[in-house]
Amino acid sequence: MIEKILNPLEYLPRLPLGEGIEVAIEWLRVHLSPVTRALSEVMQSLIVRMTDGLIWLPPLVLIILFSLIAWRLSNRSVAAFSFAGLILIYNFGLWPAAMQTLSLVVLSAVVSICIGIPMGIAGARSETFHRIVWPVLDLMQTLPAFVYLIPVVFFFRMGEVPAVMATVVFAMPPVIRLTGLGIRQVPKELVEACGAFGTTEWQKLVKVQLPLAMPTIMAGVNQCIMLSLSMVVIAAMIGAPGLGTKVWGAIQRLNIGGGFESGLAVVVLAIILDRITQNLQNKKIQG
Repeated sequence: MIEKILNPLEYLPRLPLGEGIEVAIEWLRVHLSPVTRALSEVMQSLIVRMTDGLIWLPPLVLIILFSLIAWRLSNRSVAAFSFAGLILIYNFGLWPAAMQTLSLVVLSAVVSICIGIPMGIAGARSETFHRIVWPVLDLMQTLPAFVYLIPVVFFFRMGEVPAVMATVVFAMPPVIRLTGLGIRQVPKELVEACGAFGTTEWQKLVKVQLPLAMPTIMAGVNQCIMLSLSMVVIAAMIGAPGLGTKVWGAIQRLNIGGGFESGLAVVVLAIILDRITQNLQNKKIQG
């Protein structure tokens, strides 16, 4: 009796939050099954085509091509690191797994950017949309990465497609946030001056706001790619192929050497993608 008096919280009824979420997820799964099935088929086709294309090309040709792209978009140091790092990945026997990971990262990042930039623009131009979406982004960015794996398995089962879907949701918030921030940071006087010359809202956005906000947007793209890579590795737990599977398998078998090699391959890909996008961002600032 004394314990109940000292702890009155024991009398509070338990909120059925978990049960309610399960009911909602099941309802969505049943009623959205045609949409999720069609989306799954499209995404699966894109993943297979991209992965097969990367693996079909001779590794040396692809390594040289990636190095030239890094040189063109970044600088010689990044190109040299890309060449040496990709050669190292091939030497470890992880080339097919690396290409699978790269295809998942590229596809996830492209989808995240295509959805995130328009939402960021809408958030910058509509205060109501901003107030609704930004708290949701706060929640999305504070949830542990593993939480995103649970609902996508209900909708898309196991494999590459749920991995991409979870990665898109996980990597999208920085794109939305930094796109909206970049547009909001454009001086209002400049936007008003454009309006005084008779420009339309579309012309203000395309010719003034987006170019000036591009460095901030590119920072969001950089963060999106890095988060995509980290999530694709974690998504090995739900059947995503690639380097994440190698790392996960090494953990299960206590294969320290294999796990280190796979982890090093992930680091190499991360550094290459990070340096290229960072230098693109710097070029936008200098331009």
